[in-house]
Amino acid sequence: MGNKTHPIGFRLGINKDWQAKWFAANRKEYSAQVAEDMSLRNMVLGSSPDAGISKIEIERGSNEVVVNIHTARPGIVIGRGGTNVEELRKSLESESENRVRLNVQEIRQPELDAYLVARSVADQLERRIAFRRAIRQAIGRTMQAGAQGVKIICGGRLGGAEIARREKSFEGRVPLHTLRADIDFGIAEAATDFGRIGVKAWIYKGDILPAPKEQEIDMEPIEVTVTAEREETDATTPQGEVSE
Repeated sequence: MGNKTHPIGFRLGINKDWQAKWFAANRKEYSAQVAEDMSLRNMVLGSSPDAGISKIEIERGSNEVVVNIHTARPGIVIGRGGTNVEELRKSLESESENRVRLNVQEIRQPELDAYLVARSVADQLERRIAFRRAIRQAIGRTMQAGAQGVKIICGGRLGGAEIARREKSFEGRVPLHTLRADIDFGIAEAATDFGRIGVKAWIYKGDILPAPKEQEIDMEPIEVTVTAEREETDATTPQGEVSE
């Protein structure tokens, strides 16, 4: 049986970036900051569960923690007059020892975000919509948004069956072994009356090619010798005589 590799973790440092950027001096500080990151993320997700939050990036400085929230509905996170985001900032500062700064970034195309696609399928399963219909509609919207390939897998007691199974559907191509491929991956869970149903989504957006390197042309030095020619004027012409 082949080993499964996380598509985003497989491409870290190549065309994907880390969601937490900070440095710990020792193991004790490292474990404390990891636990704090988890609590901060849980507080952000719990404050706005319907905001369509896809990704939370945390950057740490010397005395400041920067939290970047990527959401499909920034108005819910910010609130009227910025009241919600201010309350969220104060609650995060109470959890962290440093000053917290929040940045809310809007996701322009939620159909191309793997977590939001998986979350939409899971929400439809919770409303007892047929799983094949939910998957088909999600794939159609994603391909219309400009994706080159999409794959969705649902696993669990689908349709209330007694035996759990997996259903897979895909369209286009999803090259998981190509490192330069821009592949987004997301996992969501649907809490149904029959149990938990897991939803996984892969979205292939194209290849990320490195910038072309400028070729340095080695030019051989050319020696140029310039001789100054002096124009000799006839200074011996006497005044009053006109030279023909």
